[in-house]
Amino acid sequence: MNPQDPLSQLRDIHLPATGGLWPPAPGWWVLALLLLATLAAMAWWLQRRRRRNRWLRTARRQLAALEQTARPEPDWFTALNTLLKVAARQRYPEQHPEAMSGEAWVTFLLATSPRDRIASRPLVEALVESTWRPSASAQPTQAVAFARLWLGGQKC
Repeated sequence: MNPQDPLSQLRDIHLPATGGLWPPAPGWWVLALLLLATLAAMAWWLQRRRRRNRWLRTARRQLAALEQTARPEPDWFTALNTLLKVAARQRYPEQHPEAMSGEAWVTFLLATSPRDRIASRPLVEALVESTWRPSASAQPTQAVAFARLWLGGQKC
């Protein structure tokens, strides 16, 4: 090595050492924050939706319990109408369905029913009238089927 020769003091080209996996680049931090924010927003939305639909799950459970004790008696039809009114009050609070009775209640049930409104009219009338008549004019199985259809069409 000649100290006078500056080219002899040069070394070979060396690549810099890799940065490794930690700490990540700023872009990865931004992506992680966006992912966490999205997951938190989804969890909040799902929790809110679940809380908002609690009444519907409760009504379906109560309908299943009523179905187990189905009998053509006015007390049973009263319980079914009460269940439908509680569910209607939760879904349509601005219309005050809990105060309806007779023809107004029948019209409300048919108006908020998802389908077969004309075909369901005799059944709904019989369901409502069976609450105060000594002998039921509706079959409990048909009444439960209508209630399940009515509850199934409720969306929040």
